[in-house]
Amino acid sequence: MRKLGVFNLVTLDGYFAGQGGDISWHNTDAEFQEVAEKASNSGNILLFGRVTYEMMAGYWPSDEAIKSDPIVAKGMNSSQKIVFSRTLNKADWANTRLVKDDMLGEVRKLKEQAGKELTILGSGSIVAQLAQAGLIDEYQILLNPVVLGKGKSMFEGIKESLKFKLTGTRSFKCGNVLLTYERL
Repeated sequence: MRKLGVFNLVTLDGYFAGQGGDISWHNTDAEFQEVAEKASNSGNILLFGRVTYEMMAGYWPSDEAIKSDPIVAKGMNSSQKIVFSRTLNKADWANTRLVKDDMLGEVRKLKEQAGKELTILGSGSIVAQLAQAGLIDEYQILLNPVVLGKGKSMFEGIKESLKFKLTGTRSFKCGNVLLTYERL
């Protein structure tokens, strides 16, 4: 049985994206780059909502990404990907499958199968829905020491409280802290 994890960068005030989807506040360094390279080449199946998919698909296959970050670009481009969207008509990024409906049912089926783990990057709308349904096994939150005041929470729309157990921490020289949680 596969596990489903989330990896997101989050501000001190709890936003994974600023106003208008702004992520210019992401604070990463060489130490984090090593983590990103390892994660992007894990072979995990990547799950996206439409907005994050369009952002990632617009960047990682580009010459700029391949030149400036070749290891992460290789992993992102070669990974199997699933995008959940009712509005997209096609998903052209290499190794991507589009699922237009029954996201919860599809994720349940994926989790029941053997194979590589499943990882959500960004995609707050699907994080909230899958968290509420109890389908996410692990949350890796990279806490950035910045406050935006406004933005988008990856748990926006949650209807009941969720409780978590801290299972790991890692501090980075740039001030970020990676917090790993499992749901109670």
